Amino acid sequence: MDYFLPTSKSGSGNSSNEGDLKWWQLSLIGVGCTIGTGFFLGSAIGIKITGPSIVFSFILAAIGTYVVYNLLAKMTAEDPQDGSFCYYAKKAYGQWAGFSCGWNYWSSNILIMGSQLTALSILSQFWFPKIPLWLFATGYAILSIAVVLTGNKGFDKVEDLLAIIKTAAIIMFILIAVAAIFGWFNFDTKEVIVPNSAQKLFPEGFKGFWSSLIYAFYAYGGIEVIGLMATRLKNKEDAPKAGVIMLILLVIIYVLALGLAVIMAAHGAFHHKESPFVTALNPYNLAFFPHVFNAAIIVAGFSTMTASLFGVTTLLVTLADDGDAPKVFAKKIKKLKELPLPSLGLAVVGLIASIITALLLPGKIYEYITTAAGILILFNWAFIILSALKILELRAWGKTLSFIGLVLILAAVSGTIMEKTIRMGFFISIIVVLLIGMISLVLQKKVWDKASGAK
Repeated sequence: MDYFLPTSKSGSGNSSNEGDLKWWQLSLIGVGCTIGTGFFLGSAIGIKITGPSIVFSFILAAIGTYVVYNLLAKMTAEDPQDGSFCYYAKKAYGQWAGFSCGWNYWSSNILIMGSQLTALSILSQFWFPKIPLWLFATGYAILSIAVVLTGNKGFDKVEDLLAIIKTAAIIMFILIAVAAIFGWFNFDTKEVIVPNSAQKLFPEGFKGFWSSLIYAFYAYGGIEVIGLMATRLKNKEDAPKAGVIMLILLVIIYVLALGLAVIMAAHGAFHHKESPFVTALNPYNLAFFPHVFNAAIIVAGFSTMTASLFGVTTLLVTLADDGDAPKVFAKKIKKLKELPLPSLGLAVVGLIASIITALLLPGKIYEYITTAAGILILFNWAFIILSALKILELRAWGKTLSFIGLVLILAAVSGTIMEKTIRMGFFISIIVVLLIGMISLVLQKKVWDKASGAK
């Protein structure tokens, strides 16, 4: 996930039927906002785990992503809400579901910020390999907090520009890679490694392929927020069409880029400290490409991390307004441009925790945080599907697609147990979910049941 909409709410249920977006605009916004370091850097872990078959992982993840987006778009079209998908969870299953959904999403975004922070630090070591990760992480965190403290005036325009930079970076790689493979523009064509057998396609076997699914899904993270933007469409019924076009564009970009990368470099060449696209073009000695590409990812990654910091701050305020978080987090400081300082403070604590873990576990922290964040996102996606099954009147095909989506999500989550290098991320996510579940159970017995009985 690489963009959190700052205006999303958790469950207040405020409806909004006004909209000015056309379906194709929503599609393009979705493409730009979804692409991020999860694809630029996280995909390298997926390639390392499974090999060229990562392309199939991304296709399967696209199917699961479509199911989630389509159902959320249908719920939004039927009952437009400015509130987030947590509103639909609460509507379907009660306050415990809305509470769990909101805090799970807040936790996943804190981990995503940590993942982004670590990714930015790893990428920065490309130029300064002797500077430790935690020092880079501290610098980027301070800079991100400073941006939040200045307010968000003009931030949307900056995000649009940086979304173009991200997309342009991938298109640049595709064009250069095609030119290199075919020997255009005086490129000295290197060996192209075509996986022409099952062994070459799945060098790490089925277990590796299974484990790679989480990184494919992670690259599509953020789709749920774009589903919420369907409330801004002129014609709400165009939401599913916008999602289909968006996913087709994403799949074309992702599959083309990854497909070219895995045939241009040996399986063992990819690692989590370098973008797979830089790795693929290393043999061509293009002095400019690694620097330009690295800079593009860092700029884009920083923007999305800062957007996430805006987002989790706003989400916690809304959770507090809805009674799903302590009221202190809804407090805003007038002298600081109505900034919700307590909410921002808790998000900063999450960033500090990421810096500390980067210091303690510099070798594995990116895999752990990215895996845990990806799993927590998928738990929320499962919430969306389960809510839709209860709220919407789906036909047989719609129910079948919903169950296919749930199976793919389950496969991606369970696959993390199969690979020891990322297994810790699974346990981190389970600990977070158990904590949220226990808190919601206590609140159900001590607060919500009493409140409903008093009415």
